[in-house]
Amino acid sequence: MSHLTYYNYDKVGKRNQQTFKYSQAVRIGDRIECSGQGGWDPQTGAFNREINAQIDQAFRNVELALKTAGGKGWEQVYRVNSYHVPINNEALEAMVRNFRVWMPDHEPLWTCVGVTRLGEDDMRVEIEVVAHLSS
Repeated sequence: MSHLTYYNYDKVGKRNQQTFKYSQAVRIGDRIECSGQGGWDPQTGAFNREINAQIDQAFRNVELALKTAGGKGWEQVYRVNSYHVPINNEALEAMVRNFRVWMPDHEPLWTCVGVTRLGEDDMRVEIEVVAHLSS
């Protein structure tokens, strides 16, 4: 897939590229697609175990991945898939709260799924998005 341009932010993004052999984002024409962003500290990879803090950080990591790939951030996001361990009202409320903060002017498509495990032991959320690069 040499015609695609892949992006990885510094520290954890580049570490995950080396360790797990994947990229944080890819540009496809006028779109950016992001791999699932967890609630890790992008400098250290550490997780806050509290679900609200982890979801808040995952939203910041999505913003970082989008901007690293040349996007404007959440304002261009039209599709969100979120994966939760566990899926409960607290997690859903945290997601909606962040939608209101990061996308106050639009409502994206959203698929929300409960799963039994995510990519790392302490991960409780993973958020993947697709953004359209409007002119």
